[in-house]
Amino acid sequence: MTLQIIIQPSGHAFACDADETVLQAAMRADLMIPYGCRNGACGTCKGRILDGDVDYGPHQASTLTDDEKRRGLALFCCARPKTDLVIEVREVRRAGDIQIKRLPCRVESIDKVAPDVAIVRLKLPTSERLQYLAGQYIDLLLKDGHRRSFSLATPPHADELLELHIRHTPGGFFTDPLFKTYRGREILRFEGPLGAFYLREDSDKPVIFVAGGTGFAPIKAIIEHMLHHRIPREIVLYWGARAKRDLYLADLPGKWQTENPNFTFIPVLSDPAPDDAWPGRTGLVHQAVMDDFNDLSGYQVYACGAPPMIDAARRDFTALRKLPPEEFFADSFTYAAESEARKMGPGP
Repeated sequence: MTLQIIIQPSGHAFACDADETVLQAAMRADLMIPYGCRNGACGTCKGRILDGDVDYGPHQASTLTDDEKRRGLALFCCARPKTDLVIEVREVRRAGDIQIKRLPCRVESIDKVAPDVAIVRLKLPTSERLQYLAGQYIDLLLKDGHRRSFSLATPPHADELLELHIRHTPGGFFTDPLFKTYRGREILRFEGPLGAFYLREDSDKPVIFVAGGTGFAPIKAIIEHMLHHRIPREIVLYWGARAKRDLYLADLPGKWQTENPNFTFIPVLSDPAPDDAWPGRTGLVHQAVMDDFNDLSGYQVYACGAPPMIDAARRDFTALRKLPPEEFFADSFTYAAESEARKMGPGP
């Protein structure tokens, strides 16, 4: 049996199957409402039932009391509708709508996908989940009091493990141990989600993504979010790297291109190795976009990578290709050789 749920005050409506919670059904419909633990313990997803009945599901009695139930409140991460519902809860559409948390995590796996790039997967405690928008990042909180910022490469619908793409900086306080001594099971702490680099879903414009190196990480999360929710916008990904080995997950966007007619992948190498036998595009990744598009006035551009790439793309796309400045979104990575790979906050 399928029931209808309407969210107020937005008026958004979505279908909910009999075996789904309100939160699960809302996320399947790409309507994000606040949540934290997803198991009825934290109370972040608490909202009001304006009309209809629910099975409240298993939850901690202190998080949702009998008095609150009588006043029409429910925990939407565990409540299942028994009838059509009208609920009152705010929706998450901007980074500022999401609670920033400090949480412990465990290193679940470390995969060396290139000589200087590792994919690190983090597991949260059973009672915790992190709500975030695809494209945001977290700050790892290190024992020396410093922070190291890394983008989340996993989309929100696949958040069982949080995936980071980390480049090794020789001598780095964090990346040296990560690449040399970490074996998994290490306990870390982080703060997040942070940043304003995420898809503007109120637009139907085609999207051009420009990634440099591990700047692919947040772009991967955004694209997987778009494909999962079947967002029908045209998507073109330009991924720039020095040599072929630096396109450390090139098979993945190749697979996206095979399976999705609205997706195009264009890898660009700036300095291919002689044994790469590279048949594809070469040069600067933002110049490849310039070569392919004479007019960007009808597009949105999302760029992530080193500051020189971001600055050149912003300057040339807006001045020479008519991209509206407000349609350029960026997350700029900086690399401090004396300490660590650091990431500045996203640009406008």
